[in-house]
Amino acid sequence: MNKFLLIITAMAFSLPSAAIDKPSTVDQATIMNPGSEWLSYGRTYREQRFSPLNEINRDNVDELDLAWSFKFDTARGMEATPIVHNGVIYMSTGWSHVHALDARTGEELWHYDAKVPKAQLAKTCCGPVNRGVAIWQENENSPLQIFFGALDGRLIALDAKNGKENWSIQSTPTDGNYSVTGAPRIVKGMVIIGNGGAELGVRGYVSAYDVTTGERKWRFYTVPGDRNNPQENVALEAALKTWSGDEWYKLGGGGGTVWDSLVYDPELDLLYIGTGNGSPWNRDLRSPGGGDNLYLSSIVALRPDTGEYVWHYQVTPADNWDYTATQQLVLAELELDGEQRSVIMQAPKNGFFYVLDRKTGELLSAEKFGRATWATHVDMETGRPVESKFANYQENGGSFIWPSPYGAHNWQPMSFSTKTGLMYIPVQSIPAYFSAKEEVMYRVNRWNTGVDLNTNRDPKSWVAARASIDALIYGELVAWDPVKKQRAWEVHHNKPSNGGILSTEGDLVFQGTWDGTFAAYDAYNGDKLWQYKSDSAVLAGPVTYELDGDQYIAVAQGSGGTVMITVGDELQRNKVNQNKLLVFKRGNFNNTQAHIEDELTTIRPLGRQANKDPEVIAYGESLYHNNCASCHGINALSNYVVPNLRYMSEQTHEEFATIVLGGSRTHKGMIGFYETLSLEDVNAIHTYLDNKQENLPERLELTFLQKIEYWLNYWMAKLGEMFPELLNATREYIM
Repeated sequence: MNKFLLIITAMAFSLPSAAIDKPSTVDQATIMNPGSEWLSYGRTYREQRFSPLNEINRDNVDELDLAWSFKFDTARGMEATPIVHNGVIYMSTGWSHVHALDARTGEELWHYDAKVPKAQLAKTCCGPVNRGVAIWQENENSPLQIFFGALDGRLIALDAKNGKENWSIQSTPTDGNYSVTGAPRIVKGMVIIGNGGAELGVRGYVSAYDVTTGERKWRFYTVPGDRNNPQENVALEAALKTWSGDEWYKLGGGGGTVWDSLVYDPELDLLYIGTGNGSPWNRDLRSPGGGDNLYLSSIVALRPDTGEYVWHYQVTPADNWDYTATQQLVLAELELDGEQRSVIMQAPKNGFFYVLDRKTGELLSAEKFGRATWATHVDMETGRPVESKFANYQENGGSFIWPSPYGAHNWQPMSFSTKTGLMYIPVQSIPAYFSAKEEVMYRVNRWNTGVDLNTNRDPKSWVAARASIDALIYGELVAWDPVKKQRAWEVHHNKPSNGGILSTEGDLVFQGTWDGTFAAYDAYNGDKLWQYKSDSAVLAGPVTYELDGDQYIAVAQGSGGTVMITVGDELQRNKVNQNKLLVFKRGNFNNTQAHIEDELTTIRPLGRQANKDPEVIAYGESLYHNNCASCHGINALSNYVVPNLRYMSEQTHEEFATIVLGGSRTHKGMIGFYETLSLEDVNAIHTYLDNKQENLPERLELTFLQKIEYWLNYWMAKLGEMFPELLNATREYIM
C-alpha cells in the first residue's frame, strides 16, 4: 500500500506543473476573494492592487532573484497586468496577442494572434498597446474563458484551455477613429468594455456583452449625440443642456471615451466608469458658448444590469486640456471625521486627488497630489475647481500649464494598501504650452485637438531645450494619505513615465521605471530595499501570486505609451525594445542578467546639403508637430519604439515621399497621408528633419560656454516651475 502511494505521488510530481492545481470556478465570489491568485485587472473588484501575501517582506526582499522570463515577439509598449489562475498566467501584448504561460516555469501553453491590420495604428493616440485580459467561468460546467479587446475594436472570447476563439464581435464602428486598448471587466455574467479615440474625434460609450454568446446587453453613451435627434436616455437629455452650439457631433462626437477604468461594487451593485477628455480639446471649438459638457472627465455610476445612470461627479468641468478621468478608480473604506465612509478614490490627469462617497457621489475631499497650475483649488461648497489665470489659453493668448495633456497621473495603475492606509501613485511632472487654433476640421486617422501642437517645439537653442527638459520634466512615486489629504513620502525619478504599483502585506511597494529598473520600496518610508535592472522600460502594473508555498512577483517590460513615444533622448543609443514578462521569487537561479546596450548610435552623414531656408524649415517644423510628433516624438526625439527620423538611412531619405504620402510602409503601421498632406508639405517636413540630422554631431559634447548656458537655463526653468509667469514672459525670447 505504501509503495502504491509512493508511485501515485511520483506520478503526480511528473505531471506538467500547470495541470496539478485544483481548479476553482472564476466567478464573482472568487474575484471578490482571489486568495493567492490574481483574477482581475486590479486583483479584486475593489481595484486596490494590494495583496495579502507576505512570504516576501521587508526582511527578505533582498533575496529576490529572476526565476524566469519569457520574451514576446512584439516590440512595442507593454501595459498589461497578467491574470494568474490555476498555475497559468494569461497575458496580452501589443498588437492584440494573448499568451498562456506556465506560472512556475514560463513554458508557453498557447498563443493567440488577433491579426489586427497594422493600418489600425493611425487610429490610436499612444501605440498598439493592450492593458490586459479578463477571465470568467459561468459555473463549474461551463468553459473557462479569456476575454480581451483587440486594437481594432473587436471583443474576443477565447477558450482558456487552448486559446481557441469561442466568439468575436465588433464593439466599435469600423469607419471612424475608434480603438480599444483597455482591459475588460466581467460583472454578473457580462463583459464590460469601453474604447478610445477622443484625440482623433469619437463619441464615447461603454457596452456590456453576454459572456456566453457575445450578445450586446446594453450601451451607455457618455456624451449627447446630435441635438436635433432624440437622445438615448434621460441622462443624456439632461447632459445636452450643458453643451452649446452644433459643433461637437460634427467634429467626431465630443469625446468622453471610457478607455481604462471600470470598477464594480458587488455590495451596492453599482458599476463605476471613468470618462475621457473632450473632443476636440479646445472647448471654444467643441462647445462655443460654454457649458460643462457632461459627462466628459467624470466619474459616473451605472446600474450594471441595464447601464442606467445613477449619479456622476465631474472632476474637470468644461475640459480644455485633455484632462481625462479615465485613470484608475479604487474602492475602500475610510474613517473620515470620525465616520466610516464607503469611498471611491481617483488621481486623474488634472492633478487633484478625489475622495467621493461611492453610494451618493458626494465629494469628500480634493487636494493636489502633483503639480497643477490650471486651477487654484476645488471649492468644497460647489464641488467645482476654481480655474487659475493660466487656464483659459484662448483668452490669455497662450500659457504654460501644469499638468500637460500627459497628466499628473496617466494609465499606470496606483495601489492602495489597507495595511498602511496609503495610496501609492506613479506621478509625473510635465508642463505644456497651450495655444488655441481658430478652427478645426474633423479628419479620419488624424488628431483633431483644436490646439497648436507646434507650440511645444524646442527653443532656438538646443542647449536651452535640454536644460529645460532636465529641470521641468520628471517623475515621482508618491505615497498619498487620503485621510490627512497630504503626501506621506515621495521618491524622485529623473524620467517622467514610470511603472504601475503593487503593494503587499509584506510592507513592500513595487514599481518599475523608464530606465528599466524594477524596485521594491519600504511601504512606510519609501526606502529602496531591492532592485533589478532590465533592458527596457518597466511601465506595467506588477502582480503577485503564490504556488507551492512560494510567492512570485511578475511584471511586464517594454518601452511605449504616449510619454515615452514623444519625449525622447537627445542622442540615440543602441537599445532594442525588449518585450518580456519578468517573474521573481526568493532564491538564486543564476539566470543571465539583461545586457544593457548603452553605446551611442552612429550618426549617419546626411549625404547631401540640407535646405537652410528658414521659412521652409519653420513650415516643416509646424507640419511635423501637428502631424508626426505623436508617433515620432516632439522635436523628432524618438525613444526606441518607432524609427528615429534623425537617424534615417539614405534609402529612407530617397523613399521619404513614397512612405509618407503613398503609404509604402502601411504593413508596418505607417499609412500614407495623401488625403491631408501635399508633396510640398512632405518636402518641408523632410527639410526640417534633414536639418535635425545634420545638426546631430554638435550635440555630442557641451562646450564650456554651452555648459554655462545649460545651467543658466536650468535654474531659470526651475524658477519658472515656481512662478509660471516667468516662463510665459521669457518664452518669446527663447523660441
